[in-house]
Amino acid sequence: MCRLFAHQPQHDYESQTRSLRIGGHSTSIRVDMAFWDTLEEIAAKEGMSLAKFVTTLYAEVLDHHGEVKNFASLLRCSCLIYRAKATAALPDFRAAAAIMDAAE
Repeated sequence: MCRLFAHQPQHDYESQTRSLRIGGHSTSIRVDMAFWDTLEEIAAKEGMSLAKFVTTLYAEVLDHHGEVKNFASLLRCSCLIYRAKATAALPDFRAAAAIMDAAE
């Protein structure tokens, strides 16, 4: 089981700090590369640049909650939600294989 986790590319869990302007203010955000890659994928899917997506998300959180306590954590959780929804949309091949094996 641990091979799945231990053999992942080191690039994915290297942290990277990026400087962005959010709401007219310069800020730095540090998350792992796997999260930056996912955020770029989400932004592209939304037809936005990464900076525009992050700014839009930040503004929406402000509108909804009135404050943003830990934006880097919010970004990471957003990536997990995005991946979970993407995975849920895929068929469960293990279940399908078990059904096919049982039918034989």
